[in-house]
Amino acid sequence: MTELNSTLRVRKNNGELVSFDMNKLNKALKRSGASEQHIKMVGLRVSKELYDGIPTKKIYKLAYSTLRKLSDHSAGRYRLKKALLKLGPSGYPFEHFVAKLFETEGYSVKTGQIIQGKCVKHEVDVVAEKDNKLIMVECKFHRSEGTKSDVKISLYVRSRFTDIEQTLMEAEARKTINFQPMLITNTRFTLDAIQFGKCSGMQLVSWDYPQGHSLKEWIDKAGLFPITVLKSLTQKETENLLNKGIVLCRQIAANQETLSDLRMPKARLKKLMNEVNALV
Repeated sequence: MTELNSTLRVRKNNGELVSFDMNKLNKALKRSGASEQHIKMVGLRVSKELYDGIPTKKIYKLAYSTLRKLSDHSAGRYRLKKALLKLGPSGYPFEHFVAKLFETEGYSVKTGQIIQGKCVKHEVDVVAEKDNKLIMVECKFHRSEGTKSDVKISLYVRSRFTDIEQTLMEAEARKTINFQPMLITNTRFTLDAIQFGKCSGMQLVSWDYPQGHSLKEWIDKAGLFPITVLKSLTQKETENLLNKGIVLCRQIAANQETLSDLRMPKARLKKLMNEVNALV
């Protein structure tokens, strides 16, 4: 099977064909916290279904369905990237999820704030303050994994924050405030977008950037998981909870009454809570 796998190609979401790499799958499973035994079991299951040109989506589904039978905790973490894509369609839940990440670091956080710039007013998705540090965040949510935030978005967001910063510079408080503009996306940035962010002094955070401080690493460190990782919830139930401001598995674990409106049968409720507690 190893020799066969080396000649197999997989079809990415953009249609591109690339060589299949079992090591890449194993690394993703290891990052999810799966044990060596579980990684081997998932690998064997996937290997049996491989064929030339298999979509990466199918490989993901095979791996996830197998892992879920073995560990709710690892399966939830493995599903995280897909789960972030479901914090929509408006992106409003994604903004609140980002706000919760800042709160775990001791920041005082507000969302959806209207801030007066030198020229015009701006709506800022997340405003986080701690000590003398002021972070203003634009959250760029995408529903498709293959969609990237390009340099035009970086240019636009930076110009808005520059207008706000000019107002701060004119205020007395600016002397003691360390202002940091930030752009966060749930997918990825183009290289030009990253380059402009570095050059202009705007911090960029994406699913896998910057190394050591990426969104996936931040989430792992904070131990926060969105409710969209929960396979036991239907889409309608997930939307119901998101509309009520329930974005974290931790919120459900802390107060099971948040599920009362869903009127779940006891057996399914128990299954859901087992999944929640495995992650929390």
